[in-house]
Amino acid sequence: MEFPAEPFRIKVVEKIQKTTREERVELLQQAGLNLFNLPAEKIYIDLLTDSGTSAMSDNQWAGMMVGDESYAGCKNFFNFARAVRDIVGFSHIIPTHQGRSAENLLFSVILKKGDLVPNNTHFDTTRANVLHNEAIPLDLVIDEGHDPNLDHPFKGNMDVDKLERLIADKGKKRIPLIMMTVTNNSGGGQPVSMANLRQVHRVAKKHRIPFFLDACRFAENCFFIKEREPEFASKSIPSIAREMFSYADGCTMSAKKDGLVNIGGFLAMNDDTCYRAATNLLILLEGFPTYGGLAGRDLEAIARGLQEVLEEDYLAYRIGQVRYLGELLSRSGVPILKPIGGHAVYLNAREFLPHLPQAQFPAQALAVALYREAGIRTVEIGSLMFGETDPKTGKESYPELELVRLAIPRRVYTSMHMQYVAESIAQLYRQRQSIKGLLLVYQAPLLRHFTARLSEVE
Repeated sequence: MEFPAEPFRIKVVEKIQKTTREERVELLQQAGLNLFNLPAEKIYIDLLTDSGTSAMSDNQWAGMMVGDESYAGCKNFFNFARAVRDIVGFSHIIPTHQGRSAENLLFSVILKKGDLVPNNTHFDTTRANVLHNEAIPLDLVIDEGHDPNLDHPFKGNMDVDKLERLIADKGKKRIPLIMMTVTNNSGGGQPVSMANLRQVHRVAKKHRIPFFLDACRFAENCFFIKEREPEFASKSIPSIAREMFSYADGCTMSAKKDGLVNIGGFLAMNDDTCYRAATNLLILLEGFPTYGGLAGRDLEAIARGLQEVLEEDYLAYRIGQVRYLGELLSRSGVPILKPIGGHAVYLNAREFLPHLPQAQFPAQALAVALYREAGIRTVEIGSLMFGETDPKTGKESYPELELVRLAIPRRVYTSMHMQYVAESIAQLYRQRQSIKGLLLVYQAPLLRHFTARLSEVE
């Protein structure tokens, strides 16, 4: 078998329909060549994100039926907090409506203007929340993480030497926290090793700098640790997770990923002062501390999803399905980022479209072409998402990697869907010279990729 069979049966199905190519051409024009602006019902296979797009289990749906919608102290909060604490081990658990809200709370109470925030690689909302608080996000992933063709087991690792030099050069007072994203989404869904987490923990402890994890895909990261670090081959996923979090002082999480739910997240930590400040801000922005912007039924769904995501047969299937798609593409000669990541396959747009310069947004051009030809929606992770325009000179800077992410929703699509995606991309690769570059027509000052409008280069 190419990957383990699904460890579940399908009870409910949702009808999807293909549009015609002519319809998709018109829809793209209306959307300003931005796939975020397309109506979801016009998507055949939606690989835009794995965030909030999971299919929940019968157990989770049953939990929603016992939702307690009391304003304060609902029973589901205590189930939620217990489930989170069993995994992460932190004293304080703050529910939020999604991960970026947890980031906003944390950064709003811990950052000040001019502070530096080192990470392996910040994802878009993390970076934007740092910038919003007038601090500076710094990416310190290992050099191997910038090579899309290098087969390295832990390309998400942070370069500890770079971290030490940063602290020595800038001083620990300018670095109020260190963050690590597990798995490293912007770097291709690549995992972080336990050995690297221990190293960063030692640096943080030596300099007395708080160490936080962006834990959206913590379970997938744990699976890779079990698979690739011999020390953990015989250990359970829950025990690996507990050790991973033991090296940190807190975490943010979008439960819309490895919480297997459609909405929700949390901020967790041990520090009493930071917890009180974040809770006060939560009450102002999100809601009471025992619901944090969520309904009781959603808290219950998270509590149950966090237990299900640690099941090894689920993770073997999950990682296996992503690998299956990546291997199908690789066999067709399609350039992808290697090794294949945990939640997504990443097309290497610079190699796919070598005739397009980064100034013409090759990854976005590829994503647009894939929707136009096959009705498949993906997301660009490249010069549109992470390119920056200098406000003084107008000069554009570009990221190292130019990728199109095929993020696979959890428990949603079958292997036949993956085959359709692979065959569509292989066909597009054969006619890649016909794909035109793009120009920006409109951009917002932050997170421009969400609302940008573009046009084709004639």
